[in-house]
Amino acid sequence: MTLSQFSASSEKADSASAIKPMSVTEKNVLLVGNFFCSSIGARGVCEDLAEQLASNGWTVYTTSLKKNRPARLVDIVTTVWRLRRDYGVAHVDVYSGAAFIWAEAACWALRSVNKPYVLTLHGGDLPEFSRRWQGRVIRLLRSAAVVTSPSRYLRDQMKSYREDLQLMPNPLDLKQYPFRLREAPKPNLLWLRAFHSIYNPSLAPRVIAELVKDFPNLRLTMVGPDKGDGSLQETQRVAGEMRVANHISFVGGVPKSEVPERLSHADIFLNTTNVDNTPVSVLEAMACGLCVINTNVGGIPYMLRNEHDALLVAPNNAREMATAIRRVLCDPGLAARLSFNARREVEQFDWSAIFPSWQKIFLQLLRS
Repeated sequence: MTLSQFSASSEKADSASAIKPMSVTEKNVLLVGNFFCSSIGARGVCEDLAEQLASNGWTVYTTSLKKNRPARLVDIVTTVWRLRRDYGVAHVDVYSGAAFIWAEAACWALRSVNKPYVLTLHGGDLPEFSRRWQGRVIRLLRSAAVVTSPSRYLRDQMKSYREDLQLMPNPLDLKQYPFRLREAPKPNLLWLRAFHSIYNPSLAPRVIAELVKDFPNLRLTMVGPDKGDGSLQETQRVAGEMRVANHISFVGGVPKSEVPERLSHADIFLNTTNVDNTPVSVLEAMACGLCVINTNVGGIPYMLRNEHDALLVAPNNAREMATAIRRVLCDPGLAARLSFNARREVEQFDWSAIFPSWQKIFLQLLRS
């Protein structure tokens, strides 16, 4: 089942979509999040949750498909109201920055129609945002029936705003990610994030410049959509300046279904981010057995253990990241250990282990 099956009737087009099970049930839920991600070569956790619920007999309504920010805000509020007789419980994603306003508006609308809702916290920048806007964050979190966090990092950072945060890790369908033990890794590297300044993509060509003399056949593939803040152009400029452009391929965003194949062609995964929580792309790399080299920021040390399932390095340090890559390429024992442990650790994130907890939350709220 794919999100393309979330089709709406003509009067619901472009604002909400639904999957109806064969028989009418009372398991009806509205999911509020960024459901346009697939169209820009990315994919949100909310889209996966929608599919899992629908395939397990739930009637799922989603909003919003709108990319334009003001249009998205209007769409979310009007959908909450227009479909108020069709769903019994709602789920709202909570991000920092301007996106926090959408969560506030969605929850205001849900309260106005007397619907219980679940919030899920996202993003490594949310703790800093919350320190600046404590009142707003406290009001929003305490208004929800349940608040979940995908990581221990966010749970620990946000528990002062609400104590009973429930840990609900970002899941994967592990069947889609074939594992290969990297016992003798080749200098084939993959970077998989959106091109945005918080992910520091321009660090990657600087790392490559540190390595090409020793590994002249080194290749880096950079996969991800352009978020439009100039990070893609800056990365390409640095690659040219460092004279490593011929070692780097810029692929752009790819469908979620193509990610496992992209990972299968690489042996080392780079995550150059300056801010992070629990990135799904890192979990995907771990599932396929890539050797992960990651900056030691935000929620990453809650997720990865240095020298066990990844090598963690200081942020924005090309030389240190290059040294970690060199270690993996020159020490097959280290590479095999990181690869094996990564897959073993990520097995706890399979949908089969996570979905029952989601279903339990929604059913309890419906029955109450």
